[in-house]
Amino acid sequence: MMRTRPLKVALLGCGVVGSEVARIMTTHADDLAARIGAPVELAGVAVRRPSKVREGIPQELVTTDATALVKRGDIDVVVEVIGGIEPARSLITTAFEHGASVVSANKALLAQDGAALHAAAGRHGKDLYYEAAVAGAIPLIRPLRESLAGDKVNRVLGIVNGTTNFILDKMDSTGAGYQEALDEATALGYAEADPTADVEGFDAAAKAAILAGIAFHTRVRLDDVYREGMTEVTAADFASAKNMGCTIKLLAICERAEDGRSVTARVHPAMIPLTHPLASVRGAYNAVFVESDASGQLMFYGPGAGGAPTASAVLGDLVAVCRNRLSGTTGPGESAYAALSVEGMGEVVTRYHISLDVADKPGVLAQVATVFAEHGVSIDTVRQQGKDGEASLVVVTHRASDAALGGTVEALRKLDTVRGVASIMRVEGE
Repeated sequence: MMRTRPLKVALLGCGVVGSEVARIMTTHADDLAARIGAPVELAGVAVRRPSKVREGIPQELVTTDATALVKRGDIDVVVEVIGGIEPARSLITTAFEHGASVVSANKALLAQDGAALHAAAGRHGKDLYYEAAVAGAIPLIRPLRESLAGDKVNRVLGIVNGTTNFILDKMDSTGAGYQEALDEATALGYAEADPTADVEGFDAAAKAAILAGIAFHTRVRLDDVYREGMTEVTAADFASAKNMGCTIKLLAICERAEDGRSVTARVHPAMIPLTHPLASVRGAYNAVFVESDASGQLMFYGPGAGGAPTASAVLGDLVAVCRNRLSGTTGPGESAYAALSVEGMGEVVTRYHISLDVADKPGVLAQVATVFAEHGVSIDTVRQQGKDGEASLVVVTHRASDAALGGTVEALRKLDTVRGVASIMRVEGE
């Protein structure tokens, strides 16, 4: 039997995502009510510019006083899509204090203060859901948090930023340089006027922190994630990747150590074989590859950003939280019981592709090989091309630690025959 009294929803933010949330709540009201077991009512919308016309939203619902809105006491669920750290953090904690559960899409805040927010939700017996914080419309957090709760996840490897994937895909498919591909992404609306958060890996690093924390039942903060942007990737790197049967993607990689005692989380460009499923992810799409003991390999794929896809994830959380509200229960909170140590990049083991500019004369390859051997880094393949006294030497290693590779490169720079290190890139997805 459906309850007639509606559940009241406060919406914080009415930009690209917020406006889509409001639209779907209105146009699909009957379906949402049937799925929840009660009507849902948009009770207020907090914005910065109240004079802006917002189609489908009655002006009397619009306010600039977000704090007063979440303090009303009759709000059942607060949907936060304003982003950033403050005032979002204060508004969410205030919402819990005044009896509301929260649905958020705020990856930056959750990566930085997720533990504190979960603790606040727990103290007040409320829900904190955030499917939309990672990978847009792709169901990912709920499968990790619930569907795989009985399994042991060992690795999460994915493309979690559509802007960077669009740029790298253009560089790969057309031979464009980085700036040219970025300009096209900006013109099409895939890149912000200031793309730093995307191209320097900040956005993906926040998502990696969230995914690692859920996958490994361990608190992982944004500061724990190694981050390397993709602005230095060149057309020459793509040419080298193609010679190896690879392409280049900006990857978020969360791994459990082989001994099971620690985890790592990192974001950086990497070469992956064309045979790997992630290599075929094109344009602004996202995909995440999950490896676990019992279920083996799973891949989650779909649009990772945009108003409607992200709103879809928000509405999915809204339905779940409203159902919990009606039944007087809460869903899963933070699971950090494992408390594994979070290691830095130094002990991460992977393959490497190193391109060196060297003198084109006898004995250079032997010198370079000796340096690799002295640092315990085994060479898989070497390719050398020379002309007019200069040469390019490309070395692909077997698996080695980041620390060992770093020592190797430092020693290579000291050789008289090495003019410079043109590029270093990890090779993933074997």
